[in-house]
Amino acid sequence: MQAFAYGHATDIAKALVAGGARDTVFLAGGTELLNWLRLGIAKPERVIDIAQLKGLAGITRLSDGGLRIGATTRLNDVALNEDVARQYPVLSEAILKSASAQLRNLATIGGNPLQKTRCGYFRAEEGLPCNKRTPGSGCSALHGINDKHAIFGWSEACVATQPSDPATALAALDAVYVTAHRDGGRRINAGDLHTLPGDTPQIDNTLRDGELIVGIELVGAAPQSAYLKLRERESYEYAVVSAAVALDLEGDRIIRARIALGSVAHKPWRLAETERALAGVAVSNTSAIGNAIDVSFAAAKPLEHNAYKVQLAKNATARTIRLAVAKAPS
Repeated sequence: MQAFAYGHATDIAKALVAGGARDTVFLAGGTELLNWLRLGIAKPERVIDIAQLKGLAGITRLSDGGLRIGATTRLNDVALNEDVARQYPVLSEAILKSASAQLRNLATIGGNPLQKTRCGYFRAEEGLPCNKRTPGSGCSALHGINDKHAIFGWSEACVATQPSDPATALAALDAVYVTAHRDGGRRINAGDLHTLPGDTPQIDNTLRDGELIVGIELVGAAPQSAYLKLRERESYEYAVVSAAVALDLEGDRIIRARIALGSVAHKPWRLAETERALAGVAVSNTSAIGNAIDVSFAAAKPLEHNAYKVQLAKNATARTIRLAVAKAPS
């Protein structure tokens, strides 16, 4: 691990100026950054600790009834918040299924969606070819061990997946990431935060250098929502496939569906065609729901060792729809 300078920010304006300097990264909970440093994935000259910045933690109600969650709010504090659990159960469930209780007490809601892929080649201590770590070196997973890798949106430069559980739920909720930057902040729709690999797999998201997520906004309560995480063991394991579903129901019919899958692409993957096909479908019509799900999987491109993920993801989507429907008041 190389040496770096450490700074403790107490003022957001000063933090943004410092964070805009070359080879500088922000530190909040630090659970992911420590791994980056250990593996040499991150080689910053300076780390700016923002954990104690005032105004970046806590959950407040918006005027339209939605919620604003401060970026440095700890994951467990978000998951166990009564308003989040009642209005957005998909987010609460996604958080509670991520990492361990100890890590959730340290990790933040603004930092977790920015974690890097769990691809074994990317995280290998012995520098294997990986375009995310060393652009132009090749993708070891493309023709290697790729049973956990992408089935949507991959390129020959990278077949890695984005592993964040909260990010998948936030994508299904059409959440907005609110940012600050010394040249002016932005509002980024959750579906636009992460990028597909294309020819630049080393770029994980659309944040500018020195841009800081300061909050996440949720609008339009989604009480009929659910999260399902399929993994090789029940605790402390990343998803093979996950599904986040939020439904608007009218009687026994689906008026609107929002569906995002995790661990199937370089970003949370919305099933837009399925969402459109589900409009007006009766929740008891399992055949129509299955057909609607199939539509989105015409774009799936399984790799040599992960074709099983296609059916697994279809089944996860159908099951999560049932879980969301079950939350409708009787």
